[in-house]
Amino acid sequence: MKLDGFGLFVNDMAEMIRFYRNVLGFEIKEDENTSNVYLVKDGTLFLLYGRNDFEKMTSRKYEYLKGVNGHFEIALYVDTFEEVDIEYHKAISKGATPILEPVTEPWGQRTCYIADPEGNLIEIGSFNKHFER
Repeated sequence: MKLDGFGLFVNDMAEMIRFYRNVLGFEIKEDENTSNVYLVKDGTLFLLYGRNDFEKMTSRKYEYLKGVNGHFEIALYVDTFEEVDIEYHKAISKGATPILEPVTEPWGQRTCYIADPEGNLIEIGSFNKHFER
């Protein structure tokens, strides 16, 4: 098996589409009243799926965390330390929730954290070099 991507089960699709499109620059073309967003961002599948629709599809009820949660993070990479600071402040100015201001860690990474409107953590980080897979 190969990792194909990741998805978020969302409560308010319109708000989450606006956040990922307008704040983080994801190329989401679906209308805000859709139940499923499926796109590839930098070679990784990214999915937004309405919680109610997923529950109907699986005939199950699920519990969801409220507020900022620490079960996972979405990691975004930029090439320079300066870009970490720029992207952090840009995201905050557009409505992202600040979690950790940019800091250079002992292992050589500059990192910061924000949260989306439903409390999912997003890291913006860099090792001050071009990204390599």
